[in-house]
Amino acid sequence: MSQFGKRFVHDEDLAWEIVGEGLRRKIMSYDNNVMMVKVAFEKGAVGSLHSHYHTQISYVESGAFEITIEGKTEVLKQGDTYYIPPHIVHGAVALEVGVLVDVFAPFREDFV
Repeated sequence: MSQFGKRFVHDEDLAWEIVGEGLRRKIMSYDNNVMMVKVAFEKGAVGSLHSHYHTQISYVESGAFEITIEGKTEVLKQGDTYYIPPHIVHGAVALEVGVLVDVFAPFREDFV
């Protein structure tokens, strides 16, 4: 079921999609301009270094992560956020079980 333009979304109604070893995600809602995605990490799971043309802002819902943006790494924990401009190399390593909430503008066509 598409989450395109959904006004109200209940987390329990969405299935997790396996996207890598120790990684799963839920596309919460989106339209052509913006997308929110919840990503769950097992301890030690890696969001490999990559880049994309989307602006990204992420919120650490739970856990702790090593976040690398343009070669600089910091540890972020629950309640912290980070911003990634378009075309900047970035990645994440889960130091413990945790969840990131990613917001992309425009939406990630490759996720739907």
